[in-house]
Order: sequence, then structure tokens, then C-alpha cells
Amino acid sequence: DWLNDVWLARGVILIVNLWLGFPYFYLISTGALQALPSDIEEAAEIDGASGTQIFWQIKLPLIFQILSPLLIASFAFNFNNFNLVYLLTKGGPVDVLNGQTAGATDLLITYAYKTAFGSNDQNLGLACAISVIMFVIVGALSMWSLRRSRVLEEM
Repeated sequence: DWLNDVWLARGVILIVNLWLGFPYFYLISTGALQALPSDIEEAAEIDGASGTQIFWQIKLPLIFQILSPLLIASFAFNFNNFNLVYLLTKGGPVDVLNGQTAGATDLLITYAYKTAFGSNDQNLGLACAISVIMFVIVGALSMWSLRRSRVLEEM
């Protein structure tokens, strides 16, 4: 009964999200690996670098620089992944007897939706405040990640 068990509901959401996102990330990652110039790897081999050193010191930073906008976009999408959570579990299971208002699989976006439209007690002010907080969190983490990855800097 995965709709009433907290960890099974979370596991089902993770499995479905991986199932939906893996092919896209696989295609983009293999394309990024193929786009890396081979002369950099050859120069590292001539200088005596091992395979693990080439991967960790050369390939991974270059791939991270290529994939960082994709990672930021996927973070923002999954942070606000309303469809998956609401259609699978509606944010539940909720332990109402212990006074919980948010479910075990609720995201901020599903909680904001349920606060604004999910019951007769529409609290539009609280839902708006939750939405502003989500915007600030996603914006701050995106800017931090862009600055850290140095994608916007010219080479």
C-alpha cells in the first residue's frame, strides 16, 4: 500500500522521476562527452597523467561547465515538480491525527496549491508567501551555482 506508507510513497516518486529524466540526461551527457576535444586528453597522457587523473582533473570540470545550466534547470524543475507529486500521491500520506498539515511527499508547490485551492479554507496570502519563498530559494541557488561553475565568464 504505497499510498499510505511514507517511505514507499517517496520511493515511488523517486523511481518515476528517475524513469522520466534518465533518458534526457543520458543523451545530453553522452553528447557533452563526445564534444570534449581529444587533444587535451592526448596532451595529458603525454604529460604522464593516469586515466583517473584525466577524468577527475580534465573531463569532469569540462563536462560540469557544459552541463551546469542543465543541472540548474533540472533543479528548478524538480523543486517545483507539481505534476508528478500531485498526480501520484496528492502530497500524501498525511498524518492528520498528529496535527500534520503537509503530507510526507509534499513539495512547497503542492503545499501552496493545497493551501490556496485544496480546501474550503482558502489562504491565498500564505500560498503567495510560499511562492515568493520558492522563487527566492531557486533564484539564490541558481545564481550561486552559476557563479561557482563560472559558466557566464568568457574563456
